[in-house]
Amino acid sequence: MAFDPRARGAIVRAFAIGLACFVAFAALSACSDAKVVGEYPDKDPLKGDYKPQYGKRDSVFGPGGLVIGGDAKAMPDEGGGGGGIGVNGFLWRASLDTISFMPVASADPFGGVIITDWYAMPEAPKERFKLTIYILGRSLRSDAVKAAVFRQVQEEGGNWVDTKVAADAPAKIEDAILTRARQLRFAALPK
Repeated sequence: MAFDPRARGAIVRAFAIGLACFVAFAALSACSDAKVVGEYPDKDPLKGDYKPQYGKRDSVFGPGGLVIGGDAKAMPDEGGGGGGIGVNGFLWRASLDTISFMPVASADPFGGVIITDWYAMPEAPKERFKLTIYILGRSLRSDAVKAAVFRQVQEEGGNWVDTKVAADAPAKIEDAILTRARQLRFAALPK
């Protein structure tokens, strides 16, 4: 007995739809017992004085409804509000404030990357700098921001040549960003 090719195609499509529904159901079911536990505890968990950084969420569609991109009430230390950007809002704003004198070539608030264009200081027109700032998380922490500094000098013929940057330059920029982020965080605290 041979199958009609159309019937065989319908069976394959029905199986594919059933499999897709099963995978979707399994994925949603797996989220029902998900609990958010802070990645960076305030205290040592081995000593028993563990305090999670974030509030507890019971499920994707739990009591607060569907949460996409964060919830300012559940995560008060995230800074910058609800679901606007994918990184810490204080670090993002502080980064933009710190490099405000330089032209920004690209800024991705969801990926947490800010790239400046080349900038030459008026007192040293034959030397220019470019920055790339990476915001690596949603927490206001010192290891959540990294800076890369690039420097070029102009040769006699007018060509720009890459040259070394002071070893402490990225750390100084990161410190300036963190200082500004702390100022913004302090200003946002309820009085």
